[in-house]
Amino acid sequence: MKKHYAIGIDLGGTSLRVALVSEEGEIVKKIKVPSSDNIRESLLRSIGDIFTDDVAGIGFGVAGLIDSEKGLVMESPNLPAIEGLNIPEMVRTTFDVPVYVENDANVAALGEKWRGEGKAFRSFVLVTLGTGIGGGIIHNHALMNVPAEIGHMSINAGGEKCSCGNNGCLEMHASAKAMLAHAITALDNGAESMLRECCKGNIYKLTPEDIYLTALDGDTLAREVLREAGRYLGVGISAMINIFGPDAVILAGGLIGAWNIYIKEAIKEASRRTFKPLFDRVKILPSSLGDDAGILGSSYLVFTCQKT
Repeated sequence: MKKHYAIGIDLGGTSLRVALVSEEGEIVKKIKVPSSDNIRESLLRSIGDIFTDDVAGIGFGVAGLIDSEKGLVMESPNLPAIEGLNIPEMVRTTFDVPVYVENDANVAALGEKWRGEGKAFRSFVLVTLGTGIGGGIIHNHALMNVPAEIGHMSINAGGEKCSCGNNGCLEMHASAKAMLAHAITALDNGAESMLRECCKGNIYKLTPEDIYLTALDGDTLAREVLREAGRYLGVGISAMINIFGPDAVILAGGLIGAWNIYIKEAIKEASRRTFKPLFDRVKILPSSLGDDAGILGSSYLVFTCQKT
């Protein structure tokens, strides 16, 4: 008997999102909990909370380098606790359904193609902006079977060492953790800023939202942190456009809330660095799915595999 629901899971460096999704792409129920070192227990408990007999399978979008055929997490710089984990093997001990595993940004790209802004484009690059930076590439309406580790392309050969082992990764300059590192270092070195008033004066508890809100109040340091991260993001976006010539670059993740400073700076920088004919034809726009792109895309894995 055909089953009409999938469980979609988005496992990122900061949070775990689990949702029950219909074959029409409707999210019926959703759970969000922090990622933790005890991720196995959190995963199984969250799946159990929404599992039903009408679930056709479970799809995972996982931050890191994934062996999709085996469901193995080969490397996850922002969530090292899951490295070496065979996800299907772990999940099937409790839930007797098919399990599919892909990189989190790849499934976010699938989600955008299925239910979001990507429906309008033949080819696009999705860039996820959060704790780290990820990417997924849709070409000729299909997901490209490539790692698309956009956040780990080196844009500064002499830059700071990244947790992946490379130096000067885009993620080290343009992500949420890069913004926080920049702000905290400046404050430690005596910079004057309203950021000192956040978190009851504990600068080590600053969040990207603190930086953005303080920037809106005109704080010089906060605005420079966002603009510098935006300039580096623009370098990465330019590279993607020059290589792939997509119809669109779709930006997703929590950091797109800072569009009017961070993203506008990125677009300005990308326009300087990209071949003009390519830049003139590309659209750079925000995801319309918010945090749901990954759980929708991982559910889509289940439904498409069920049909084959």
